[in-house]
Amino acid sequence: MTNNVHLNSTFYLDSDSEEVKSFIQKLNLENLSEIEKGKKIYLAVRDEIRYDPYNIILTPEEVKASSVIKRGFGFCVEKAVALAACARSAGIAAKIGFANVKNHLNSKRLQNLMQSDIFVFHGYAELFLNGKWVKATPAFNASLCERAKILPLEFNGKEDSIFHPFDKSGKKHMEYLHDYGNFSDLPFDRMIDEYDKFYPHLHVKENKRFGDTKKAKFEDEVIAS
Repeated sequence: MTNNVHLNSTFYLDSDSEEVKSFIQKLNLENLSEIEKGKKIYLAVRDEIRYDPYNIILTPEEVKASSVIKRGFGFCVEKAVALAACARSAGIAAKIGFANVKNHLNSKRLQNLMQSDIFVFHGYAELFLNGKWVKATPAFNASLCERAKILPLEFNGKEDSIFHPFDKSGKKHMEYLHDYGNFSDLPFDRMIDEYDKFYPHLHVKENKRFGDTKKAKFEDEVIAS
């Protein structure tokens, strides 16, 4: 079941913002079925907003969907926020969920930064399509997946789309460890508390940042790792 709270514009899922509405308008969703709309929005967020686990500014204004769309890159939480906001803007009920995942294909630079292979509060979206909730994970853009030899996640609008447990060669990729459940808007303070708990060396509450400001793109780094 769904209700209006999953269609409303919120502070983080600001579906009525000009940036979100413009992103949706260019997709030409008219005359498409609900599932086809969901699939097209998913692919646009997955591939047009580049995944970047660095340069993450942890302030409320920076993690809003409109801000993520405007700058064209973000990490998993920001891309899930953008997907849910875009879905709502198109009239599709949406919410966001979070889980802790073990990343078996972490890069050396990112693992050194995090001092862990556990991604805490990894974000995904849930869309209400054809009478049921389905999960969609738009984090890794297709070009990044190709370079990292990771299967890009597809979304058919009928079944959950979460990280594949294996990469193209059969090695373990992602393993889900804990699910926090779903929310109608980003629980920003809880996310910061979890980051501070699991990554105390990053001092996220004081620095308001999670990442490394070096200029190298994550895609380029993945090739070399």
